[in-house]
Amino acid sequence: MTSSPSFELTGRAALVTGAARGLGRAIAVAVAEAGADVALGVRERRADVDELVEKIERVGRKAFVVQLDVSDRRQIASGVEEAAGHLGKLDILVNNAGIAPGNPAEAVTEADFDATLNVNLGGTFFTSQHVARIMLRQGFGRIINVSSQAGFVALPGESVYCMTKAAISHLTKCLAVEWGERGVNVNAVAPTFIETPGTHAALSDPDFRKDVETRIAAVHRIGQPDDVTGAVVFLASPAADLITGHTLLIDGGWTAR
Repeated sequence: MTSSPSFELTGRAALVTGAARGLGRAIAVAVAEAGADVALGVRERRADVDELVEKIERVGRKAFVVQLDVSDRRQIASGVEEAAGHLGKLDILVNNAGIAPGNPAEAVTEADFDATLNVNLGGTFFTSQHVARIMLRQGFGRIINVSSQAGFVALPGESVYCMTKAAISHLTKCLAVEWGERGVNVNAVAPTFIETPGTHAALSDPDFRKDVETRIAAVHRIGQPDDVTGAVVFLASPAADLITGHTLLIDGGWTAR
């Protein structure tokens, strides 16, 4: 008789980037509730980050904050080293940190272009690289990148952001193939518009919100953080051991139209 698949992360150690708010915050709580201790990678420590630590500790897991601005390669190196030193290992990495400065393509500045690539692509790649060096020595690891449905469809005024998210999905395949034989699985999630502080301004426009809800063709509602966190926990869990190199769309049917 075979046992049922396990979705637990008990005994695992996770690092979540961009954990201070929004989707990163929700992911950090979800992996802790599934049993993992969590290092919270943030650009700056604020009161709400301390509240997040307390929330995770209340579910019986360890949580601590590391200074980790993914646009700064030195902070990536030091933050990963601090996380691994504090937790004793790193089993799970969630590359959530990202930016999305909107602009019509003809108005994009070189500075905006460079900044978006530096955070979204450079941050994802180099954080994965530093963490993978630990995981490869361990012979085990699970990396989950946060891509976007924007990597699969065109969003007007978001050409550079869309480009980086498409690249993250392909990078996910490349790293999965390169590291898979040594025990490291690499996957991605690609959410639609999710209610977070980062999307609040755009979704507060009634016309824009109605258009988004229409395009989310199957369920016709804006996503909530919990719509994404379950997928992240699944991809980090033993239940997903044979899944790697995959980007899971969480888009309510937007791209199925």
